[in-house]
Amino acid sequence: MSTPMASAPNLDLFASDAIADPYPLYSRLREHAPIHQVPGTTFYLVSTADLVEEAVGRTDDFSSNLRAILVLGPDGRPGRFAMDLGGAIEQVLATADGSAHRAHRKFVLHALAKRIRVLETAADEIAAQLWADHAHEGRIDWGAAVANRLPPAILAKLLGMPDEEVPQLLTAAYESVELLGGLATPQRMEQLVSATFGLHDYLERTLNATDPGADGLFGVLATALDRGDIELGTATMILMQLVGAGAETTAGLIGTAARYLAQDPGLQDALRADAALIDPFLEECLRLDPPLRGHYRVATSDTELGGVTIPIGSHLLLLWSSANRDATRYDNPDRIDLARPGIRQHLAFGKGTHFCVGSSLARLEATAAVRTLLSNTNTFALNPNTPPVWVKSVVVRRAESLPLTFNK
Repeated sequence: MSTPMASAPNLDLFASDAIADPYPLYSRLREHAPIHQVPGTTFYLVSTADLVEEAVGRTDDFSSNLRAILVLGPDGRPGRFAMDLGGAIEQVLATADGSAHRAHRKFVLHALAKRIRVLETAADEIAAQLWADHAHEGRIDWGAAVANRLPPAILAKLLGMPDEEVPQLLTAAYESVELLGGLATPQRMEQLVSATFGLHDYLERTLNATDPGADGLFGVLATALDRGDIELGTATMILMQLVGAGAETTAGLIGTAARYLAQDPGLQDALRADAALIDPFLEECLRLDPPLRGHYRVATSDTELGGVTIPIGSHLLLLWSSANRDATRYDNPDRIDLARPGIRQHLAFGKGTHFCVGSSLARLEATAAVRTLLSNTNTFALNPNTPPVWVKSVVVRRAESLPLTFNK
C-alpha cells in the first residue's frame, strides 16, 4: 500500500475561491491526488468517478454512518467535529447501514408513493404563488424568494404540517444542514447544535401527538409506532434527516437551474419551445452542480482505496461534484448536453443502496419551479448589479441569494 499524495498544489478545500467555485480545485484533485488526505486530519477527499463508485460499493469497508465532519478550526486549520456524541445518536436512513437502512427507506418510499401526485399539483401552485408574491418590476431574488421557500412548503405538505408552520420549518431545515458545512464559527456551531436539538424536540412532540392514519408522513410513522414497527426516537431522526436534506438538495437544484438558464437565452428559448427538454436540462444541472457536493463515509477496518492506505476510523468525503465532471467518464464534462447518452447516470443523488430516497420529489419540485420561471418571462438574466451569494459550506452548493432581472 502507498501513502496519500501530500505534495499536490493548491488543494485547500476551505479557500474562499473554492467555496464560490470548487471546480478548479476538483480538477486539480483528480489530476494530482484522486485520494487526498487533508493535512493534519484523518479525512480523505475522493474525487474521481471510479474511486467514488468503488467506495460506495464497498459497504463492508466504508460505513455510511455520520460519525464526524471536516471543519475549519478557529486557528485556521482543518479539524474534526464529532457528530454522533460518541455513538449516542442513532444513524438513520442515509447514514444507516444494512437492514436498518432498508427498513427506513421502506417507510419513506411508502409515504412518497401515496402523495406524489398531490405534491406535483401543490408544487405548481406554490411556485406560481411565490412568483406572484415576489416578482416585481422586472426583478426577483430567485434564490431567497422561490428556490429556498418552495422545498420547505412541499415538505410541510408531505409531513402533514399546517401551512402556518412553514416559516419555522424553513429556518430549521437550512440550519440543520448548515451544521455540516464546516465553516461556522464555534459560537455559530453552538447556535446550530441548539437549533438542531430544538427541531428534534418539535418533531418528536408533533409525532407523539399525531393520530395513527393521519395524513402525511407523520401519519405513516404514527401508524408504524402504534404497531410497534419503529421506535419514537428512530422515527424522529428519520424526520430530522428528511427535513434537512429534503429542503437543501431541492433548493440547490432550483437555484442552479435558474442560474444556468439566466446565462443562456438560447437555452431558455429551447425549453420554452419544448417543455420535454426540461427533464434532461435538470439532469445536466444535477451533474454539473450537485446540491450536495459530497457525502461522508467512515472506514470500518484498516483498508485501502486506490492504492492509498485508509486506517480504521478514517473518514472519506466522496465528492459527487468532482466525480460528475470526470472526463474519463463524461464527454465534454463542463458543458450542458441535453442529448448526453445515459443522462441520468450521474452521482448527484448518490449511487447504489443509498441512492437518494427523495430524488423523484426533488425533480418534481424543480420542474414546477422552472416551468413557472419560463412561463412568466420572455427572457431573464442575472442581475449585473447584485451577484449571487453562495452558502458558505464545503458540502452544500446552494445560492442563498440569486437576483434576476426579467422581461414579461
